Amino acid sequence: FAAKAAGQFGSGWAWLGVLPNGDLAVTSSPNQDNPLMDGGVATMEKMTPFLGLDMWEHAFYLKYQNRKPEYISAFWNVVNWAKVSENYEEYAAKGKGVPVEG
Repeated sequence: FAAKAAGQFGSGWAWLGVLPNGDLAVTSSPNQDNPLMDGGVATMEKMTPFLGLDMWEHAFYLKYQNRKPEYISAFWNVVNWAKVSENYEEYAAKGKGVPVEG
């Protein structure tokens, strides 16, 4: 996951999700693309994501400047693992998209 996030050139995301066959997978996507989209990046695996890390500069630049690895490392300190587990069990493992809360 961290390697995918760190390897994201420019704006984008790192994702942990479930493939259609039920396997867990990690991918990344540029810009606003995501693994649920049709017509997204051809190399991105189609999956139901349940954890995402924002790699757009607005997410990290003020505090971390160009130190992406430090930003990624700090991300693990704020992940709500109970919510990630719920997102996996209630949605992704069943092939459903995780609802957006706003």
